[in-house]
Amino acid sequence: MKLLGTGLSGLVGSRVTELLSSSYTFENYSLENGVDITDKADITARITAETSAPWVLHLAAYTNVQGAEAERALGEESAAWKVNVTATQYIADACRETGKRLLYVDTDYAFDGTKKDGYSEDDTPHPQGWYATTKSEGAKRVLSLGDHGLVIRIANPYRAHPVGKKDFVHKILERLQAGQQVTAPADQLFVPTFVDDIARAVDALMTRQASGIYHIVSSTGISPYEAAKTIANIYGCDASLVQETSFSEYFSGRAPIPQYAVLKNRKITDLGVVMHDFAEGVAEVHRQETV
Repeated sequence: MKLLGTGLSGLVGSRVTELLSSSYTFENYSLENGVDITDKADITARITAETSAPWVLHLAAYTNVQGAEAERALGEESAAWKVNVTATQYIADACRETGKRLLYVDTDYAFDGTKKDGYSEDDTPHPQGWYATTKSEGAKRVLSLGDHGLVIRIANPYRAHPVGKKDFVHKILERLQAGQQVTAPADQLFVPTFVDDIARAVDALMTRQASGIYHIVSSTGISPYEAAKTIANIYGCDASLVQETSFSEYFSGRAPIPQYAVLKNRKITDLGVVMHDFAEGVAEVHRQETV
């Protein structure tokens, strides 16, 4: 089966295409391939021309959280809005015209992070930062497709041998291996996502022609402090280099993000998709990088 995609050469997309290559062929629309998804005529023509592809995987996004916040006053003229909302509208319109299904990647930043017992897919988004706002607005465009719109929420994706930019696991690992201190909040919770799990979830959802919202995240919340300690222990680094701080101190002066961003993943695990917890995921990353 042929699939169309945006951002398939990035951290998540490149691994998804690698793991699913035995079942699908992929056409990647990205700047690296000369495609600007914010060019309505170009992206529309490309999607509508591929009549045999039933799905578009829209993974491309503007993800610079601080950069987005700096442009918040620009509103719809900001780079984050143009990529995350306007381009998504173009892609959704092309899918609507051709009857294609559209998968879109949203973020745990969709919520304000005040709910300590976790967020389900039925909870109403309340994004705080401009990046999060634009991603949520993009999700609305996809969900307007009804049973042809699928939104998956992921959080802090990590993988073995990251492509392009380093994921947060390897950024922390790089500092630890250099003998540098890592300071991380101990009173924050998030659910980092092993990218290999994302690939399996995407396959399962496409096979079922799923729609709506699914949380594709770890099964257990963890603090950044605990996560850094876990990385140190699994990779045999000096765990004493990891120092704790508070959420308010660490993020002072930065774009607002949720303090308690634990997404519940029962909806995807009920489909038989196994979502590793953080220690399991990092252990598998370490195994893949040392074989």
